[in-house]
Amino acid sequence: MVDVTQTQTPETSRAPEFHLVQVVLGGLRQELFHHALAYRPLQPVGVNPKAARFLPKGIRPHLGLFPHTVVAFLALIVFALAYEEFDTRFAPLALAVICTPPAIVLLTLVRPVLAFWASLLSAPVIGYLTGYDAGWPWSHITFFSHLVVLGVVAARSRPRASAWMWLVTAAFCLFTEMFLGGGHTSDSVPLLFVAALVLLAVTVLQVRRQADREVTAQLTVTEQERSKRTLLEERTTIARELHDVVAHHMSVVAIQAEAAPYRVENPPPELEQAFLTIRENAVAALTELRRILGVVRAEDYEAPDAPQPTLGDLDSLVRNVQEAGLVVEKTVTGAVRELPQGVELSAYRIVQEALSNVLRHAPGAAAKVEVSYVLGGLGLRIANGPARGLVKPSPGAGHGITGMRERVTMLGGEMTAEATEDGGYEVAAFVPVSREEADQ
Repeated sequence: MVDVTQTQTPETSRAPEFHLVQVVLGGLRQELFHHALAYRPLQPVGVNPKAARFLPKGIRPHLGLFPHTVVAFLALIVFALAYEEFDTRFAPLALAVICTPPAIVLLTLVRPVLAFWASLLSAPVIGYLTGYDAGWPWSHITFFSHLVVLGVVAARSRPRASAWMWLVTAAFCLFTEMFLGGGHTSDSVPLLFVAALVLLAVTVLQVRRQADREVTAQLTVTEQERSKRTLLEERTTIARELHDVVAHHMSVVAIQAEAAPYRVENPPPELEQAFLTIRENAVAALTELRRILGVVRAEDYEAPDAPQPTLGDLDSLVRNVQEAGLVVEKTVTGAVRELPQGVELSAYRIVQEALSNVLRHAPGAAAKVEVSYVLGGLGLRIANGPARGLVKPSPGAGHGITGMRERVTMLGGEMTAEATEDGGYEVAAFVPVSREEADQ
């Protein structure tokens, strides 16, 4: 005897067509029935500053309410149509008949789905009260007002809601003609045709607006990623240069510590042990430094053969940019002294990048480079005037400024980069250098 277990449930044994109908009706319920009474006020829209500058200043703060104004104007037109079409035989109901269609139009601003149902269900009532038999159930009032409601609600909903509203309107027209028509002619076909055009236009605008938002968001993300990548590349370059500088000095320390005992005749054991300890610590520090900072090196990266530039090489840098057509005035103040190699290298790179920015973004402008040796550190100031001549400035994303700021921050300094009153630009930085660091 074999037991057979029933694995099918009533839900899984139903035909695929049933599931299709269930999904379709679920979409209808979600768009036009679920939260149909929800309060959804229309929010002010964003304003393009370029377009707003052509309008009077008193209007600019209220431009975000432009859609609200358009809906109110359409409601006013509906009110005018209702006032003109009303039949005087129903004078006691004049106020209700005249005000209901424009009120439904205004209702789209706060409860859009409810406004759609109100516009649909009120059409036969208003057509009966106005005595309009030429296009049952759509009178001139409800014909125009329902198109307005469809357009506003579609603009405030997802594209799928537009299709459902058109289908529900078509089903409502068929129902009223078959059961409530009473032999009257109908304007349902013209209404459905115009409604399809209105909904299609609104849907196309919605899809295009959504595509523009997605493209803008993607461009923003791409720009942020590019900025982060540039920042990481700059940090990698700094780490490489720092590795080269520190590794060189630590190697010199280790070699000198190893050779020092041989320069003294009969050195005491304590001195030999001290130099041995210095060498071991230097080698250990160098190994740890290479382990930590070496990970930022690319596999194909080769250390530069030439020594890293310092502030003493600024004269050659100035001559190079002068040959490129940039007028540069260099000024050095204070007691010139040798600074730590990392400070000298970063200061050189900052001046180099600032002058490159002048060449790119302010062609024809004169530049000034000021290097100040002060008691507590090193001051830099690179300033230029406005662009002159026929050469157009090259666009830039500002990554050079980011790299300079990273260098200054790494050394514990401060930096400012801002436009000047005469239309130029100024980069000012201060890098602190203690007396102990300067003496090393």
